[in-house]
Amino acid sequence: ETQPLTSRKDVSDCNEGEDCKENGLLIRNPKSALRLVEDGNKVHPGQGDKEEAAQISNGYSGVQSSVPCNGLGELMELEDRETWSKKIDFLLSVIGYAVDLGNVWRFPYICYQNGGGAFLIPYTIMAIFGGIPLFYMELALGQYHRNGCISIWRKICPIFKGIGFAICIIDLYVASYYNTIMAWAFYYLVSSFTTELPWTSCTNAWNTGNCTNYFSKDNVSWALHSVSPAEEFYTRQVLQVHRSNGLDDLGGISWQLTLCLLLIFTIVYFSIWKGVKTSGKVVWVTATFPYIILFILLVRGATLPGAWRGVLYYLKPEWQKLLATEVWVDAAAQIFFSLGPGFGVLLAYASYNKFHNNCYQDALVTSTVNCLTSFVSGFVIFTVLGYMAEMRNEDVSEVAKDTGPSLLFITYAEAIANMPASTFFAIIFFLMLLTLGLDSTFAGLEGVITGVLDEFPHVWSKRRELFVLGLIIICFLGSLATLTFGGAYVVKLFEEYATGPAVLTVVFLEAVAVAWFYGITQFSNDVKEMLGFTPGWYWRVCWAAISPIFLLFVTCSFLSNPPELRLFDYNYPYWTTVVGYCIGTSSIICIPIYMVYRLVVTPGTLKERILKSITPETATEIPFGDIRMNAV
Repeated sequence: ETQPLTSRKDVSDCNEGEDCKENGLLIRNPKSALRLVEDGNKVHPGQGDKEEAAQISNGYSGVQSSVPCNGLGELMELEDRETWSKKIDFLLSVIGYAVDLGNVWRFPYICYQNGGGAFLIPYTIMAIFGGIPLFYMELALGQYHRNGCISIWRKICPIFKGIGFAICIIDLYVASYYNTIMAWAFYYLVSSFTTELPWTSCTNAWNTGNCTNYFSKDNVSWALHSVSPAEEFYTRQVLQVHRSNGLDDLGGISWQLTLCLLLIFTIVYFSIWKGVKTSGKVVWVTATFPYIILFILLVRGATLPGAWRGVLYYLKPEWQKLLATEVWVDAAAQIFFSLGPGFGVLLAYASYNKFHNNCYQDALVTSTVNCLTSFVSGFVIFTVLGYMAEMRNEDVSEVAKDTGPSLLFITYAEAIANMPASTFFAIIFFLMLLTLGLDSTFAGLEGVITGVLDEFPHVWSKRRELFVLGLIIICFLGSLATLTFGGAYVVKLFEEYATGPAVLTVVFLEAVAVAWFYGITQFSNDVKEMLGFTPGWYWRVCWAAISPIFLLFVTCSFLSNPPELRLFDYNYPYWTTVVGYCIGTSSIICIPIYMVYRLVVTPGTLKERILKSITPETATEIPFGDIRMNAV
């Protein structure tokens, strides 16, 4: 073990085998690598220490060696932080968080849209130099400092504490629309318990004259205005968008979807209300079940007629597209949103690890599993799209026009409905979508819960169940707009504008704060204390330069060329773009507001205020074996 960096100079007035106590810190003999912190680990330098403290670089605790040795101090027992029951609970939780609905619909669509197999080159490059280093950084920060997304900044760079509040707001925005997509899947699941799936025929009350079932035994020709029964079931029965005129007239609330969402939030509450001890057991089902179903669907899809056409379309490389900037932007955005740094989840989950857990290995394993899942999901989707193209006698490009949730709820649902044993495949498919979404919801809310409970332990530490209940109620009420007849338009707006740019900005500032204010050297020494080895030059260069540039590149590309939104036949008016950016700004505005607040309340000259605001307030307690000690 190595000595913690508590001061730039050695504790010279300590004799061999003795302990030194000063300024509230009991420092064991350097060889023991034990740092013990008193009174919440806070360091309060006196006026006489200002000169010496000014020489200590950011990221080091200002501990002077002016107090003589006084032997061993009296020991006080500290209450241990909750930890995962088993290592596999943590791994499954992180995999369940990273592998979500986007892996199934977003990656396959972006892949074939950006050059098929050629897209894997920029995707891999962006993963190696951008996504995985950020993923590893967040796991290491959370595990070392053992705090949520708000209070951790006291130990890194206090002036950036607004990042934690911004993360919590972003997580609430995501919860307000992401769970609605699961409510749609739940509606489909309930509707699947019939001998004949309701989206296979045109004889239902919600169907129109344009409904055309080309899978019927009659010779049916597909016209320009033809609409499949699956599309009408999705748009007219589940969403009921025909009863809304757009975002300026959302219409009433769908009571069916409201009940579905209420049941989903009930499941979420009883899965996370007791902490990671319970959610760590639930993910044994929610994180592993999708892989079983993906394998079944992959085998089934590969045996369908025309499956090879879909696979060829998915992977056929178009090398000329690698010269287009947007392909690299899409690759960077996809790997970033797939791995999911910036939502406070990795910080929260890693904070419940054992101190010497090998988070380096965890980062490599979980990020690799996530990327491979995305790749395999493409085969699951495109074998079925090839089958659809064969049945329609069309090109795969015509069948693959649907993007986002429509790819799952229209195209894939229609293909399943026309397979043998369609009821069975429909049930397991929509169960898979539910489990994919549930563990991501567990993770997002745990990021908020851990952040708030660590920041306000005197208020909520003994009232976790009550806090979680209040949080679930807030998320449910915030979802009401997405449960209206025009709720799908709200979901699309939130997904594109309210969270994307905000998360990119948050992680960019987080990377800058860790690399340039806390310091790469100090962070690397923190990792060495945990793992026993220092991160190599590759990781250091990525954290210091490549990853921030990667984030800045994606953010600027998005802001300079915002997407033009269109859903079904509705073109989003310009004012909705302004509303979307306002919602996104409402979260990241916490960062400059807190910076100003911090500088105002900190005493001293402007220079002193800045120095105090970028210097860690609190030292991190380092466990010695399984014992934690405080000096009195």
